[in-house]
Amino acid sequence: MESLVIPVIILAVVAAGVALAARAVSRRQAAVKQAGTAPAPDPVEVARRAAAKLSEDQHRRLYALIAQGQAMAAIKLYYEATGEGLRASRDAVGALAAHPQAYRSPAVEAAEAEPDDDDTPQRFPYRYRAIASKGDVTREVSSNMLNDEIYGRIRTLARSGDTEGAATALTKHSDISMKQAREFIALLDD
Repeated sequence: MESLVIPVIILAVVAAGVALAARAVSRRQAAVKQAGTAPAPDPVEVARRAAAKLSEDQHRRLYALIAQGQAMAAIKLYYEATGEGLRASRDAVGALAAHPQAYRSPAVEAAEAEPDDDDTPQRFPYRYRAIASKGDVTREVSSNMLNDEIYGRIRTLARSGDTEGAATALTKHSDISMKQAREFIALLDD
């Protein structure tokens, strides 16, 4: 009988270890599953928050780097300017590139833009900067009649092949000529 006590104790210890390991694995899987179901943050909101963390000079330099296609330099600039982590900086620069944000000084309250119809451009209390580049050519359109939604419509028109419609919409919402608008739209096709 005494010869069975030691193997039974060993068996009990092994069973307890297996039970604890199984419990840890199930907790880890539950945490991964819960993290996987969390809704992804809205990229427009990420871009707005990211732009709010930059000074005017940092904002200008960051968009210059984005326009030149220097994503790594833009991420480094954002990382150094805000002190956020590399992943957060990468996500913020990606959101800023996809959804350009005008610089807004902290003293000025951001006015909520209402939906705009293309026939009557609305003036906004800030200047919106749209930047397009291809190779060594970079063009910028700056206007207080543009915002994310309108610029998104213009990009959609350009990418769907309606370059004239996109150029016309761009001239309605900025103070540039049709020729300049066509040059800008030509840089948008990716």
